[in-house]
Amino acid sequence: MAKPTERPGAVHDMPPDLQRAIDGDPVAQAAWVHVTPLARNEWICWVTSAKKDETRQRRIAVGLDKLRKGMRRPCCWPGCPHR
Repeated sequence: MAKPTERPGAVHDMPPDLQRAIDGDPVAQAAWVHVTPLARNEWICWVTSAKKDETRQRRIAVGLDKLRKGMRRPCCWPGCPHR
């Protein structure tokens, strides 16, 4: 899979823990492939902006669940401030 930074609109590299989680979930992986690079960037920033490791792990789990359910971007989050 291409890194999100290889496409326009993304500024974050894919973190290894999120990559492993997506790679280990075929339904979430299929959804990930179909969201835009900008949306991938939002997911990555949402996960990596967590201050505590337990929050980050929870966001990964919640993110996979939301991707499985067809959600294209993190909900209730103002978006990546790095764009």
